[in-house]
Amino acid sequence: MTVVEDRIAMADESDELTLDVMFGWLEKMPIPEGTKAEIVGGNIFMTPQRDTHWEIIAAIYDQLRNKYPRSRVKSDVRIDYPGHLNGFATDVTLLARDAEKNERGLWRYQDVVFVVEVISQRTAVNDYGPKKTAYARAEVPVYLIADPYLGRCHLYTDPKDGDYATETKIRFGDEVDLTGTPLGLVLKTDEFPRD
Repeated sequence: MTVVEDRIAMADESDELTLDVMFGWLEKMPIPEGTKAEIVGGNIFMTPQRDTHWEIIAAIYDQLRNKYPRSRVKSDVRIDYPGHLNGFATDVTLLARDAEKNERGLWRYQDVVFVVEVISQRTAVNDYGPKKTAYARAEVPVYLIADPYLGRCHLYTDPKDGDYATETKIRFGDEVDLTGTPLGLVLKTDEFPRD
């Protein structure tokens, strides 16, 4: 069967479009290694991971691992968020201590304490727009965008009524003070490369 025939057959199996159906399509597609796939507002986005992107993710992951066990720190793991067909594979996610998976074996968005998105040119509009809204609606306490094109981070805290009440901009090289958040740490950005 071809990819088109597979899609037609899958669409015939169910009249309802769900994240599970859409991720099922993705699993059957020949997605190149090193490409991240996620669903934002019912649209599938696939982006290759660049070296700059990975270096920032690794720097954040390493700092989180100094304080939290590996079981709580995730990268590129699907979590479904509120809104229309939002299945995100966030660059870095920190889960609550008592986090548990749902009946489908996925981590619950209610257990997410911190998310990080590293900007890619083609999908930046998602990170600053619909994904930010979904994280706020999910009441994720802390959302950090690392933007290597601008050389700065955008820190969003205090989710209220589907938006974040507080936004702080931090230049690469300066510290991101998260001591007043559930993370209770200072994140160093001096190793974040720029594009």
